[in-house]
Amino acid sequence: MTLPVTLSLFVLAVGVTLFAGWRGARPPDLRRGPRLMPWRFIMMMSAALAFLFLIHLGTLAGAPVRTS
Repeated sequence: MTLPVTLSLFVLAVGVTLFAGWRGARPPDLRRGPRLMPWRFIMMMSAALAFLFLIHLGTLAGAPVRTS
């Protein structure tokens, strides 16, 4: 992937992480019923994806790749 594509996907993943974290931290509303979206799981998966994009951005910037 090129730098602009990776950077835009990184920003998107961070945005989804922040949104899902905000939604998952809201107190339950018993009048509306149970939550049907697993916001905390979505937050953790998008944070992991953002971390992978961050590593890829470092690789595109010229960080050395260490192999054992």
